[in-house]
Amino acid sequence: MAIDNVVFMNFMMGNMFYIIGGLGILVLIMYIVIINIYLNVSHMQKRYKKMMNGTDGANIEHILMGHIDEVREAVQKSNQIEQENKRLDVMVKKSLHKVGVVRFSAFDGIGSDLSYAVALLDDNNNGIILSSLFGREESRTYAKPIVNGSSSYTLTDEELQALAKARE
Repeated sequence: MAIDNVVFMNFMMGNMFYIIGGLGILVLIMYIVIINIYLNVSHMQKRYKKMMNGTDGANIEHILMGHIDEVREAVQKSNQIEQENKRLDVMVKKSLHKVGVVRFSAFDGIGSDLSYAVALLDDNNNGIILSSLFGREESRTYAKPIVNGSSSYTLTDEELQALAKARE
C-alpha cells in the first residue's frame, strides 16, 4: 500500500499545474453559472413584484376578485340572454311565418289574375287561409282556419296550392 501512495503523490506533484488549471476553469464556469442564475432570479423577482402589485397598485388578490365578479356578471347576463332566446323561440314557433300565395282568375274571361289565396302558417302548420275573389261587379273575401295543415272547411284548388307552398 505504501507503494500506491507514493505513485499517487508522484502523479499529483507531476501534474499539479494541470490540476490547478482545471480547477481554476471549473471555478470560472461556476461563477458564470452563478451570475446567470442571479440575473434570472432578479428578473423573476421584478416580474413577481409587478404581478403582485398590478399595474395600478392593486395586488393580485384584488385583481382576481374583480375578474371573478366580472365573470359572475357575464354568466348572469348569459343566462338572461338564454332565457330571452327561449322566450323568442316560443314566439317565433307560434308566429305566422310560413306564407304561400297563389294568384288566379276567379271568373273565366273576366280580368287578369286579380283573385288570390294566401296561406299563413306557424311551425305546427296552424294558421289561416285568406281568399279573395275579384269580379267586375263585386269582390268577396273568405277566411278559413287551418289546424295541423288541414281545414274543417272545403278548400279550393288554389287554396290547396297556397297551403302546399306555405308548408314548403
